[in-house]
Parts: sequence; structure tokens; C-alpha cells
Amino acid sequence: MVRLNGTDMTRAALAARAGGLGAVGGVRLMELSDGLERGIRMLEFRTGSGLRFTVLVDRAMDIAEVEHKGRSIGWHSPSGFRHPGLHEYEGEDGFSWARSFSGFLVTCGLDHILGPETVAADHYKYPGRKTATHSLHGRISTIPARLTGYGETWTGDQCVLWAEGVVQQATVFGENLHLHRRIEADLGGNEIRVSDRVVNAGFRTTPHMFFYHVNLGYPLLDHGTRFVAPIADTVWAAHAGPNYRAQGVGYAEAPAPIEDFIEQVWQFDLAANATDEVSAALINDDKGLGLELVTRKSQLPCFYHWQNFQAGEYAVGLEPSTHHVLGNNAARDRHEMIWLNARESRSYDTRFRVLDGHDDIAETEKRVRAAGDQPSDGYPEPSGQFKPLPWATQAHSKQTNHI
Repeated sequence: MVRLNGTDMTRAALAARAGGLGAVGGVRLMELSDGLERGIRMLEFRTGSGLRFTVLVDRAMDIAEVEHKGRSIGWHSPSGFRHPGLHEYEGEDGFSWARSFSGFLVTCGLDHILGPETVAADHYKYPGRKTATHSLHGRISTIPARLTGYGETWTGDQCVLWAEGVVQQATVFGENLHLHRRIEADLGGNEIRVSDRVVNAGFRTTPHMFFYHVNLGYPLLDHGTRFVAPIADTVWAAHAGPNYRAQGVGYAEAPAPIEDFIEQVWQFDLAANATDEVSAALINDDKGLGLELVTRKSQLPCFYHWQNFQAGEYAVGLEPSTHHVLGNNAARDRHEMIWLNARESRSYDTRFRVLDGHDDIAETEKRVRAAGDQPSDGYPEPSGQFKPLPWATQAHSKQTNHI
């Protein structure tokens, strides 16, 4: 059964009370029609629990808005949801990506993540292309998807809202990588599930890097909002050095917006539970609201925590990643790059769960801390220990799946 408005209901009982599922929830396709976002196809999900979120079909099927009972959870940046046709990937020395950076989920990859870099491209066997130049966080987030289906599926008295699509990042004399994405939510539920599979659809061995930029904003993010995670090690901090504490902001608790704030980024090694799951949460105790992110350690072993408390851009990012913050060239030098042979793939399974009320928050925090505690000092000293990744050297061939 599904739980709606505090009542458990069968499919038949719901049908008797509503002329269509759209009265309480469902998935519908629409098109944005004004300003920078004009022409973007968007899917709206409503679960009937108060959870509403939108999926930008023409921007990699990333998740734009997330709200619960009218309270916003996802971040809106000043750039807005810019149409991909307006994007300038090569501009501003590789940083024009920021002009299309907004929303709850921004996918990074598929062959590059992190800062702009120039890397060797001789593996593509094209004499005219010795190197490849990458902009910040790669190309995938501004590529339109081919929408292959969406709707609502009943199995007995359970209903799943879903959408599927394929995002193709490809060029001649280069990569041909396809992102197959499925997004699900249960009718009556407070959870979003994203299942991704990245496939090398070409015939040349191709590098692969991937991470999720999960961006949370006001009112979930506000003064006193807490970051909770099983932190086994503080690996790295972008702001480490003589002025480590200069801005007066540690990793664990958010301040109110600050003018002239300089972004801070941490890399943590998070502990997994007995079933390989890694949980992290952002919690606003005053509002009784939170968001839990659940990934798999074997799929996304690294984790970044982005703090952008600048007034007008106020955001926190939870960022599970395939690779260390060291970058593309370092992954190759350390033999940690993922190399996908023809028709090989990698899968990623991620859940986002809204925490509604103090009991839900307490139960989640207890479960997260069961996997490991976190430093009491808001400024833990980085260890600089970048552990070898599971697919280092030839191990990656055992981590891929043939299609």
C-alpha cells in the first residue's frame, strides 16, 4: 500500500477517491519557455508526501529543484537553469562551466572531473590529436538526453514514479561514452533513487571519471545547519596552510551568509557500513529538516565537501567521486584512471532521502554514526593520505561489466 495524507491506501481505494493519479502525484513532462531556460524539457515528479522535484531532460537529466512541503532543499545559483545551447564550454580558461552551474544535482564527467587540465590523448590513435583539453568538471552536465520513457508503474498496491534517458558524450577521434540514467521515487515516499550506467559505446579504450555535485541551499542550509558523516580521515583541504582557520568556518557547521567568503573544499574518507553503503547528511535542527545521501563505497570511494557561504551564492555541496581531488593527470600517474574498453561499463547507485521531523533526523544520525564517528574539532588536520583506489593498475578490469 501507499501512504498518503496519513492513511495507508490500496490502489483501488485511491482510484475510488480520485479520477486520476495526477490528483495526488505522478510524473509529467513540460517545457520551460522564458529567459535563459527557454526550450528546456523538464519532468516534474510529485510523490504525494510533500516531495516534489524536477528533472532537466535537456541538461543530462540532472535534478533541478527539490522541495518538501513547500521548503526548498536544492540550491538555485545566480546563473539559473541555462539552456545548453547557450553554454560556452571552451570559454574563460575552462571556467565557463560555472555559467551553467545550478540545481540540486549536477553530474560531472564522463572522462574528466575537477579543474581544467590538458591531458594526453594518444590512446585515440589520431595523429592530429596528441592532447585533450578539459574544462572544469567535464562536459556531461550540459548535454541534452534522449528521453526513452517516463511514467508511473503499479505493482500490486505499490506505485513507482520513474524516468529513463540516455546522454551521449561523443566526438570523432575521441570518446563515445553514454550515460544511461534511471530516476525513481515511490508514490507516498520521501526518497529519490538515481541509477546510472556509463558505457563505452565506442571501440577505443577511453578514460572515465565521475562524480555527483549535490548542492543544498536555503532554507535547509542556514546558520547552524550541521554536516553529519562517518569520517575515517580528513584527507585534504583546499584552504589548508598558515590561514587554515582564517575564515572562522570549520567543516561541521554552517554560518550565516558571509560577504567576500572564499570557497572551502574538503576531501574526506568516509566509512562504509556492512553492506558497502556510505551515508552523509545535512541537518537543520531548527526546521526539523534534513537530506541524507547514500552511495556505495566500491563505486564512489572518494568524497568532497564543498562550502560556498558567499552571500548570494550560499550553498553546500556533498560530492561522492570516483577519484581523489588530485585530478586527471594525477589519476593517470598513480595508475588509478578508470579505462573502459569497448562495450565496458560502470554502474552507480545513489539515494537521496528527505529527513522530515526530529525523530527522522535522530534515527538517521544514529545510523550514520554507527558506521563511524566524526572529528569533534571543526578544523581537523588533513593527513594527505590519498589511499590507492580499488581499480588501481590492472584492478579496474575486474570492476567493469560487459553489456
